[in-house]
Amino acid sequence: MDITAILTRLGIQKLNSGTSTGQQWLTTEGKTIDSYSPVNGKLIATVQTSDEAAYETVMKKAEEAFLFWRSVPAPKRGEIVRQFGDALREQKEDLGALVSFEMGKSLQEGLGEVQEMIDICDFAVGLSRQLYGLTMHSERPNHRMYEQWHPMGIVGIISAFNFPVAVWSWNTALAWVCGNVCVWKPSSKTPLCAVACQHVITKVLKANDMPEGISSLLIGNAVGDRINNDKRIPLVSFTGSTRIGRIVSAAVATRFGRSILELGGNNAIIISKDADLNMSIIGAVFGAVGTAGQRCTSTRRLIIHEDIYEEFKNKLVHAYGQLRIGDPLDQHNHVGPLIDKAAADMYVQAIEKGKKEGAKFVVEGGVLNGENYSSGCYVKPCIAEVENHYEIVQEETFAPILYLIKYKTLDQAIAIQNDVPQGLSSAIMTLNLREAEQFLSAAGSDCGIANVNIGTSGAEIGGAFGGEKETGGGRESGSDAWKAYMRRQTNTINYADSLPLAQGIKFDL
Repeated sequence: MDITAILTRLGIQKLNSGTSTGQQWLTTEGKTIDSYSPVNGKLIATVQTSDEAAYETVMKKAEEAFLFWRSVPAPKRGEIVRQFGDALREQKEDLGALVSFEMGKSLQEGLGEVQEMIDICDFAVGLSRQLYGLTMHSERPNHRMYEQWHPMGIVGIISAFNFPVAVWSWNTALAWVCGNVCVWKPSSKTPLCAVACQHVITKVLKANDMPEGISSLLIGNAVGDRINNDKRIPLVSFTGSTRIGRIVSAAVATRFGRSILELGGNNAIIISKDADLNMSIIGAVFGAVGTAGQRCTSTRRLIIHEDIYEEFKNKLVHAYGQLRIGDPLDQHNHVGPLIDKAAADMYVQAIEKGKKEGAKFVVEGGVLNGENYSSGCYVKPCIAEVENHYEIVQEETFAPILYLIKYKTLDQAIAIQNDVPQGLSSAIMTLNLREAEQFLSAAGSDCGIANVNIGTSGAEIGGAFGGEKETGGGRESGSDAWKAYMRRQTNTINYADSLPLAQGIKFDL
């Protein structure tokens, strides 16, 4: 793959030049971030970070842009988003390849991530004509009550490396049609993907004579703290670890701002004795090893009925023996690298901790060496038999480590599923209707996402995405998640020739 040609086609040619094209991620101090590919360990490019002066410039432009953008009719805002989606279609191949190369996920997943961006743009275009409010009956005669939704202002988006472009688009496409402007702080591990997206949207905005501050990009670790503590940003959407999420939540709440938190997941699939085992194997393996276990919805635990435990374990071990690990741009491979060597070190530490606690590994793990794994980021997906109370099982390890747990009754399985601090995604594999309905009932899964006969990994644009407990409680993408990006206003109109008071109160003068 010619990464230089891809960067050029995406408009990334001079990463240390001026800001005349709306590239608001540059610094005046010369500090930089090096982006290395986990595929081969080589430097892709160097990106300049945003210092305090650049931050203030961006915020001023964002404030000015909001005053204009909020008055643009929502369907016209939707038209800009439609054009952004079309621009993504034109550059899907190059942007998908960049996502794959900079993050390390398979090319198919990189292209799929760009498709998610296109899909949310399509969703947002329709939404731009459906920002509905309710009409309510007043208790007072000749009065009408209704509610309407208004944009909040500047939305700060702090995204993670594992989905370097899709999660930003989930937020920004909705925020834009709702009348907000956005300031984006991407992961410092995948800055080039963000720069590429900024180039795409800048061209669309310029072609429509729109203000530059509708979409802004700021790069660097210090930017996150500035966003979290900035009273000019009423809403912060943060995707990342539970540990950092606590810090973000506290900082934003202290200034009475709102936050959308998409934090850790510790997702389980219950494998019933009434499951289709072949279908279950596919869901379990992809859930566990897809994106090298670096999805917040990755399958971490399999809770397997005791009657089929040994059979399913053997099928699983056989399937793992067929996995091909290597260059994610080679579509024959199933598993690419972790994001960096630090992630590989955490993977090794988790395996060691699991063994100390009593985990029995039926498929051993390890960091892979050799010419094809020169980056030091490739690891072997592994499987361990554990008990749910192990400390390492209660934690989220962002790596392809799968834990097997045995159960007797469905009530026990659901209790095990729920007995972790996180509550993002969950699934049951069963052909038993009663089991499926019990799993989806109020007494079933406590996660924000609960699936039947599909795995935990992946989500469709149409549904609200997010989870409970230490996952943060936020919702993004479909359904009525758009309401989080707006402020609700209740209006009462009196068209009578008198002023009756609510609750029948008399106040005669």
